[in-house]
Amino acid sequence: MIPGRSKAAFKAWLTQRPQAWREAVEVVAMDGFTGFKTAAAEEIPAAVAVMDPFHMVRLAGDALNDCRRRVQQTTRGRRGRKNDPLYRARRTLHTDADLLTDKQAARLTALFAIDEHVEVEATWGIYQRMIAACRHPTQPQAAS
Repeated sequence: MIPGRSKAAFKAWLTQRPQAWREAVEVVAMDGFTGFKTAAAEEIPAAVAVMDPFHMVRLAGDALNDCRRRVQQTTRGRRGRKNDPLYRARRTLHTDADLLTDKQAARLTALFAIDEHVEVEATWGIYQRMIAACRHPTQPQAAS
């Protein structure tokens, strides 16, 4: 961890490293902050910037939540309430498919059987594939 969340702080930290060290860096894993990516591109241009798995899955989860809320608003004309299927499934949607209980799997099957929820089902499928890719033991196969 580097003190200070800014492009300038990261760039200063990088310039303090020896040139040989910077030339040896092949990959920089970071969150989605563009300041870090820009600083890395300027100071270690040969390195590939990648998003770390935690932040990648978190962004995918945020997209899933946004989709669920948007579909809820479109279909019901209001925010979710405790008895609404999309609202009730909000936590289950973020559970790894391999870890779903029979009850949770049945809830999602019923949820996805509703034609109005096709966007949520598609987004959930992408979210699940991203989780699986992060868990995959070999990176080249995870990307496919």
